[in-house]
Amino acid sequence: MAYKGYGFEVTGKVQGVFFRQTTVEEAQKLGLVGWVRNDASGSVQGEAQGPSDKADSLKDWLQHTGSPGSRIDKCNISNERTIDNLDYDKFEQRS
Repeated sequence: MAYKGYGFEVTGKVQGVFFRQTTVEEAQKLGLVGWVRNDASGSVQGEAQGPSDKADSLKDWLQHTGSPGSRIDKCNISNERTIDNLDYDKFEQRS
């Protein structure tokens, strides 16, 4: 089975509003694997992998929804690609 993978960086009011935790919950609900972390610049970064339609759903969520209380100014998606194998076992929050 082929999967989709990509990196993401979300800017705006995304730290201190449970953005990472809510991202983990959304990704796990969709059955995706990867990680999310706060960046020193004030953004939230991560990588997501999984079935194409589910990965697209998270991408839309990252670009337009986010956590309650967040404000998404921009969501950069990078290195979007088709992959044969998943690099992670679960979706987790990193420090």
